[in-house]
Amino acid sequence: MTGIPSAAAAAAPALALDAVALRYGPRDVLAGLTLSVGAGEVLALLGPSGSGKSTVVRLVLGLAAPDAGEVRVGGALVSSAGRVVVPPEERGLGVVFQDLALWPHLTVRGNLAFGLSARGVPRHDRHRRIDAMLARVGLSDRAACRPGELSGGERQRVAIARALVLEPRAVLLDEPLSSLDVLLRRELVIVFRALLHERGIPALYVTHEPREAAALGDRIAVLEAGRVVQEGTLDALRARPASPFVEQLLADLTPPGPAPPGPAPPGPAHG
Repeated sequence: MTGIPSAAAAAAPALALDAVALRYGPRDVLAGLTLSVGAGEVLALLGPSGSGKSTVVRLVLGLAAPDAGEVRVGGALVSSAGRVVVPPEERGLGVVFQDLALWPHLTVRGNLAFGLSARGVPRHDRHRRIDAMLARVGLSDRAACRPGELSGGERQRVAIARALVLEPRAVLLDEPLSSLDVLLRRELVIVFRALLHERGIPALYVTHEPREAAALGDRIAVLEAGRVVQEGTLDALRARPASPFVEQLLADLTPPGPAPPGPAPPGPAHG
């Protein structure tokens, strides 16, 4: 049982940050940041290293409290200025960290079972949910393996499966594909998007890669120096970028214009 009232969750964004600020020493890490993730929506939070993306994840999870502003999950206040109101374990959230944080001594099945056991899910229900999730991510035959025996792509699938098997209110994904090669990233982006949308689970997907944001996000929020400088659909952002920074960030996603005219083709050869 989580500390989030179900009545509040029904009519509110799945996740919301309102005018959130956080300082580390003299530096503003987040400065009046406001964003929300709607029911069943995947919001891609896109920004360069140091822009505050992972700090947003920490605040939503309850691993830190903001200096100002509010954090809400399903409409319920979970953090406010200087205060964690609802502890992390009672927020009902799933998470996939950049380093995956799989338990190395547990099998694949054990990694998925750990959170379910901690939440008091009955044994028969645990087995049913784990079996279904492993089949969905194509890992039924790897259930008895430990993380060190898996490939990088398989470990990523375990991490997303572990987050989703909990049937969370929302899931946070903090640069989960950053250590993989380009081809494997493309493959797993398709897997992640399918899993999130077929279950209707709201998600905040954090990345510095515009192509990942474009492929996964129903909307994209662009983060620069701790502020959301623009948010909207990919088409809206490309059509009217709010600043040169946004335009440059999305430049690789803009279809190229017509090629300039080249030299006239050579005429027929004359002997």
